[in-house]
Amino acid sequence: MHNVRDVLFAQCRAGFEEECARDLEALAEGTRVVVHTSFEPESGYALARHANGESLASLLSSSALESAPPVFARTIFVGSGPHELLSADRTMPIPDRITPLARASESLRDLAPFATLWIEYPDTNAGKALSGLARSLHARLAQRLHDQRLLDDKARGNRLHVFLASGALAWVGASDERTGSPWPMGIPRLRMPAGAPSRSTLKLAEAFETFLGARAESVLKPGMHAVDLGAAPGGWTWQLARRDLRVTAVDNGALRGDVAIDPRVKHVRADGFTFRPRHPVDWLTCDIVDSPSRIARLVGTWIAEGNARHAIFNLKLPMKKRYDEVARCRAIILELCAERGVRCALQLRQLYHDREEVTGYLARTASDRHRSRR
Repeated sequence: MHNVRDVLFAQCRAGFEEECARDLEALAEGTRVVVHTSFEPESGYALARHANGESLASLLSSSALESAPPVFARTIFVGSGPHELLSADRTMPIPDRITPLARASESLRDLAPFATLWIEYPDTNAGKALSGLARSLHARLAQRLHDQRLLDDKARGNRLHVFLASGALAWVGASDERTGSPWPMGIPRLRMPAGAPSRSTLKLAEAFETFLGARAESVLKPGMHAVDLGAAPGGWTWQLARRDLRVTAVDNGALRGDVAIDPRVKHVRADGFTFRPRHPVDWLTCDIVDSPSRIARLVGTWIAEGNARHAIFNLKLPMKKRYDEVARCRAIILELCAERGVRCALQLRQLYHDREEVTGYLARTASDRHRSRR
């Protein structure tokens, strides 16, 4: 049997496995844990194993995640694997995958009872073929785990993950609901809203869910003012207006659909890099297609100079050295705020609805002379 927790397992967008592995390495930096990472291109996940016997669980503590917040890893759990799911006895009419999964789950009993069971698979074309198997296994495995007193619907705290790499191999592990993703596979279930002029509206909707969560109502209040840079055709502006914010949509291009005639929206044909509001606003959003460092400087300047209190923005990543580019943009933003003595909170994540990009949330937290922080 595998060690109880000898693998740190992270899911990500296919094609970003190297960056996901670097997220795992960053979690281990500055700790006593030494890890070896590995990944297969286009697999949708990366692994880290400890190289010195130290526990991997400490890397998912609140303090570790705050000091090195993952950017590309959607959801991370600590566990073991790969576990073989198919019996060597070919005479069996139906493969018994439940028994090996239950046995692997038993090795995590010290973390039980689990509140939730998630059976996941790679977010790839090949992985989606496993969705039917995942559904068929869920009820039977959940019942077995209830019988073993490993799963309790009334419990709070830990989630049990089963990740199907294929129909024959799986990783099994646990994450804490306080620090892990709130969605299976790190994928929010959002539907394209009727009336939105483009699918990009889902990016901002997911950003609000990811960065604000339960705080959304307190920081996205009706009547607040927002500026949307690079607004056309209006997907992000629509998302702000439907929350009853008053929006200045800045773009030389045209807005489409209902948002073009929405009384809460003022369309200004101007350059998003030079536009500034007459008075400070509550929110800045920016989805301009340009170099990531230029966008980072633009957004950082808006917040540092007090033109906006909150900002959500996208960084379009280069084909190579994507992880390094994100680190560079982080440094630019924090330096701009530090130079002006503004304390700020910055988060950067590759969201499910992102593709070759990363979404950021930047908030001004104080105006006194203090250094900025993450």
